[in-house]
Amino acid sequence: MAYRKEEIYDEAVTREIAEHYRKILELLGENPDREGLLKTPERVAKALQFLTKGNGENGAEIINSALFEEDYSQMVLIKDIDLYSTCEHHVMPFIGKCHVAYIPDGKITGLSKIARVVETYARRLQVQERLTMQIRDCIQQTLNPRGVAVVIEASHTCMTLRGVQKANAITTTSAFSGIFLKDERTRNEFLNLIR
Repeated sequence: MAYRKEEIYDEAVTREIAEHYRKILELLGENPDREGLLKTPERVAKALQFLTKGNGENGAEIINSALFEEDYSQMVLIKDIDLYSTCEHHVMPFIGKCHVAYIPDGKITGLSKIARVVETYARRLQVQERLTMQIRDCIQQTLNPRGVAVVIEASHTCMTLRGVQKANAITTTSAFSGIFLKDERTRNEFLNLIR
């Protein structure tokens, strides 16, 4: 499926999710017919479709839409990319920053395409560990650089608002390929730049 910028909702899917969510509200002891909740099932249905829109997007297509030959062989770093994802275990948000670097090998991509790849994989039901690897693998397999480095730092509301309720806990994951994996000096340069 082609990459979509605009928000498009499948009306039949929206209706069906809304019907189920109306029942969920009833099971929670709420009255879905009260004024404040009348449109909540439809709003939730659209929100869930937005939060999982990455399922219909393709990271490789995003990178390939702005691929350029360039004789540049130093690190390209995009840091502090805002990240919003949804934990697949509790369907609650996790929010943070993603840092991505790659070392080109004859080809570069538009800088915004890296942020869009992060968004594509984040907008799915996810775990942070898999998300980190998916971003790395997409860039490595599509751009074929000398190496890719990805670090994600995120706060998980399934851990801060419920369960253990540790509001200041941050989870950090990393994934490296190529020269970032093999060369400690290159990896350390990346880690120092994102501090």
